[in-house]
Amino acid sequence: MASRGAERRGATRQGHYGEELFGPEHLQEAERIDAAALIYDPVTTHRLRALGAGPGSRCLDVGAGTGTVARRLLEEAGVEEVVALDRDTSGLDALAGPRVRVVTADLTDESLRLGGFDLIHARFVLMHLPERRRIISRLAGWLNPGGRLVIGDAVEVPNALDTSSAYRRTMDAMWQALRSTIGTDTSCVPACPHFLREEGLRDVAAELFCPPLVADSPLARFWCETWERMRPALQETGRVDAAVVDEALAYLASPRLAELGPGMVMAWGQRS
Repeated sequence: MASRGAERRGATRQGHYGEELFGPEHLQEAERIDAAALIYDPVTTHRLRALGAGPGSRCLDVGAGTGTVARRLLEEAGVEEVVALDRDTSGLDALAGPRVRVVTADLTDESLRLGGFDLIHARFVLMHLPERRRIISRLAGWLNPGGRLVIGDAVEVPNALDTSSAYRRTMDAMWQALRSTIGTDTSCVPACPHFLREEGLRDVAAELFCPPLVADSPLARFWCETWERMRPALQETGRVDAAVVDEALAYLASPRLAELGPGMVMAWGQRS
């Protein structure tokens, strides 16, 4: 669900586990990321344009991945400039142009200086960063007067009546594996509007988008590819074995699929 760079943020006892698991050199990595982008980009772009992204705007896209959001800001919103930031920018080669600045850097690098922005967007990035609260402060500090910060991260809306299906066990194993390896934590995502308010931003609001999880859809393919790549880590949690993962993958491709999958909370606020 995260950008290719966002999933590679956390260093743990095993090293840069995210790089090993979701490395950009993998043949299906760009396709995996773009499958999710097909679902989330229209919603994201609609919100960014509604918040004022347009001609004259200087925008920062954090965890730019393959550049799908940056491209939409340029082509659909007509913004003046997009700074596309990621630790790995190999997926941004096709984005080069006079209104694009590609920056290969780590968001947590204290020496990073990018100037001021009228819009800062980060999707599926902060949930992977242990210092996410400090990063929110930093991003808010990069806003020009009147500029807006928009943060989108994942949130689960689980079925409380289902704790033992192959789908539920595999999804829970995934979150546990991500948490114990690269530090992913979605528990504070609903608090993001409060964090923006604490930064002194005004007109703070948030919304929840839960895309339909339909068999053989781009989103189902994203989860299938993610779980296939995470098989060893999923089984190491002790929550699932190979047979359970196989059953969950088959379910994602089945017409019997009937789940409210993970959603995205988008929160935003404006600098005075």
